[in-house]
Formats: sequence, structure tokens, C-alpha cells
Amino acid sequence: MHVVYPAIVSALLFSIGVYGVLARRNTILVLMSVELMLNAVNLNLVVFDVWLRDRLHGGQVLTLFVIVIAAAEIGLGLAIVLALYRNRQTVDLDHLRALAEPSPPGVTATSDATPGTDPAIPGTALAHATSGDETAPSAAGPERTSGRREDS
Repeated sequence: MHVVYPAIVSALLFSIGVYGVLARRNTILVLMSVELMLNAVNLNLVVFDVWLRDRLHGGQVLTLFVIVIAAAEIGLGLAIVLALYRNRQTVDLDHLRALAEPSPPGVTATSDATPGTDPAIPGTALAHATSGDETAPSAAGPERTSGRREDS
């Protein structure tokens, strides 16, 4: 068997996968393109394992590891995509660039934040640890007690 033919097929698969990752905007299609790239790598591993006549079949063993990692990656990736869809109602990568939560309808985001407030969470004030002011509310909310008595 010539090693050139499967290597060309693998290069084509990998190129299609790279194009899919770079050109697609749908998250599911990007995940499918990553899987194409991993399958191209698997094809190369098996072909070169057979061509080099490895007694331990290291390429095939490594291919099994790549398949297991790919299965875990696709499971985790789909879980993240489902969580994003529940929160943002879209899987378009252009709309998922910002890390902040989308603002509710009718509320405009402003970049001018007043000192002592967190711009990501409207209506909350940051704690001033350096000022020594213990009356300033913290971003974590009111202090909670453990519920047990402290006897002195």
C-alpha cells in the first residue's frame, strides 16, 4: 500500500476541518469541523503505523486515545453549547464574543461607571477594602453568619 494516497486524503480532511473552524459561525458546525480534523490525524496515525510496521502498534493505540478524547470533547462541547443556547437563545459565534450576560430588553449598557459600583452588575457596589469603611456594601451581598454561638 502506498502511503501517499491516505496521506492526501488525510490532508484534505484536515484542510476541510480548518476551513470549517475558520469560516463557520455556527458552534455545532465548528465542533464538527474539529472532529474532522481529529479524524484526519487518526487516519495519519493508523497509516503510518501500518507503513512503518510497528510491532507495538503505537499509532493504533494512540488513535484509540484520540477517539476517547474526541468523544469527551464533543460531549463537553455540546453541553456548553446547550447552556449557551439556554442563556442567550443563539449558537452563532458572532453573538457569543462578549463574556457579559446580555442586557435585558430596554436597558442600554453604558461604559461610564461611577466609582464604587460594578459595571457588570447594575445596582451593586464594590467593597472598599483599602478605605476601611465597613458600612459599604460588598458585591457578594450581605454578610452571613454561621448560625453557631461564639462563647468568650
